[in-house]
Amino acid sequence: MSTYVAEEFSADEADVLRRYFTNLDQPVFALVNLPEVVKGALFARYSRSEKSLRRLFLEEFVGELDVSGDETIDATVGLRRAEELYDRVFFEFGDDSVAQLGGVHLACEQASNLLTKVLEWGRMMSYLEQSTRYIAYDLRLGGRYRYYRDPEILSSPLGARYISDMDRLFENYAEMVPLMVNHFRAKTPKVERDSDFVYRQALAAKAFDSVRGMLPAASLSNVGIYASGQAYEALLVRMRAHPLPEARTYAEMMLTELRKVIPSFLKRVDLPDRGAAVGAYGIDCRERVADIADELFPSGEPIDDVKLVDLTDFDPDAEVKLVAAVLYPFTNRPDRRVEDRVGAMTVAERLSVLKAFVGDRSNRRHRPGRALERPSYRFDILSDYGAFRDLQRHRMMTLDWQRLSTTHGYVRPPEVDAAGFTDQFDASMNRSAALHDALQPAFPDQASYAASLAHRVRYMMQMNAREAMHVLELRTSPQGHPAYREVCQQMHTLIRDVAGHRAIAEMMVFVDHSSGTDLERLDSERRSEQKRVQAVDTSDSSIG
Repeated sequence: MSTYVAEEFSADEADVLRRYFTNLDQPVFALVNLPEVVKGALFARYSRSEKSLRRLFLEEFVGELDVSGDETIDATVGLRRAEELYDRVFFEFGDDSVAQLGGVHLACEQASNLLTKVLEWGRMMSYLEQSTRYIAYDLRLGGRYRYYRDPEILSSPLGARYISDMDRLFENYAEMVPLMVNHFRAKTPKVERDSDFVYRQALAAKAFDSVRGMLPAASLSNVGIYASGQAYEALLVRMRAHPLPEARTYAEMMLTELRKVIPSFLKRVDLPDRGAAVGAYGIDCRERVADIADELFPSGEPIDDVKLVDLTDFDPDAEVKLVAAVLYPFTNRPDRRVEDRVGAMTVAERLSVLKAFVGDRSNRRHRPGRALERPSYRFDILSDYGAFRDLQRHRMMTLDWQRLSTTHGYVRPPEVDAAGFTDQFDASMNRSAALHDALQPAFPDQASYAASLAHRVRYMMQMNAREAMHVLELRTSPQGHPAYREVCQQMHTLIRDVAGHRAIAEMMVFVDHSSGTDLERLDSERRSEQKRVQAVDTSDSSIG
């Protein structure tokens, strides 16, 4: 059984696709010869569609483009001239800054939910990932459920059990979705002002949210990436040395496709004395630390700390230092002198500075300046893996996580209990945990595929106050998923009450501590429909 499902295209479709995609039969491919706005719009649509990028392009985009002028182009061949052009500057002279100026849109399809976190590690890259909120995961791909089939597991005595248990997990999910849709329909009936489309979208999103935890981490996703050559080089060096075999396999596919577009930027990735040496260094360090950690923290010891969020580090003097940072660019004094002067101010005087710094924020996108980067917070979090997936996207902070397992138990959404489907949900969790435990001895790195998105994972988020303002205001909005809303609401409370940084907490005026709504996406879907109607009206009036 092959790991990936190859797409099939008609001769006419393939003729068009060859002009814009670097291959037609692999899950990794680059986009070329298209306007930047088209590539961006295609990726944006991609995140909320169950279709592959190439199929989406054929069905929704190619009709809007004039493709006749590209008839002689074959993007699957690669660009030899690019290599000759950049060799002199980049490879021979080692000017890394050149590699920051060439970017590529790359599609990574049929990637597990473990691999997506590896792909999305780099800070200086842009990503769009397929959403579990908008796509039904009971849709099959090539006649089979959408989960990663690890070749090593499948060729082992556990292979048949892996397929059987995974299929059953997806069958349970497929059975639960319509049951939860009916539950939410009965709980929140449609109102007259909402169209059938808006109501159905909000119902589906709520149902998908409530049962996404039943999906295993092996579930497949599509990821669109845009990055510079330098960022891809760093990512590929790291992936080639990653302990997860899927990551190493993907790295080779990505390297093949990227070399068709920006070959010279990636020459060092697999050179023995460059990228390979860096990767070997990382492996050595990882193994050394893992050995020490195993001695210090033996497996099997009880873990009694189960807080959802714990604020483990902060600066008690952060607000005084923040005021100094606010004033610094407006003076000609040394940093120490500014801080000494602020230390002599009264509380009321310092607050007046912070009020001026914040101003009148009428929108969460109105953020104060870089002075807010002076205070910082370190949070230890134990949430379900689904919430972690959403919060991990904020990569500008320092964020690291432990291996996903079933050790910390799981989170069952209260909506499932309210609907009366506790037993069905728990049955999936028990099957997931049993498969994980069976895989663990022989496949410690791949065992995480069996853990569900509802299982808890421990991770650390260290951020400055400016990043906290962005993350907490965005991720507590009422349309957000309840799992990550609760994490961010607790973070805000800890900044205020445990760190005692009340002035900083009060700056975050758009943090929402409400309990949310019955259909979180309903207001958002209403606004989207209103925009669509306005766009059609504007288009009609311009034609007239």
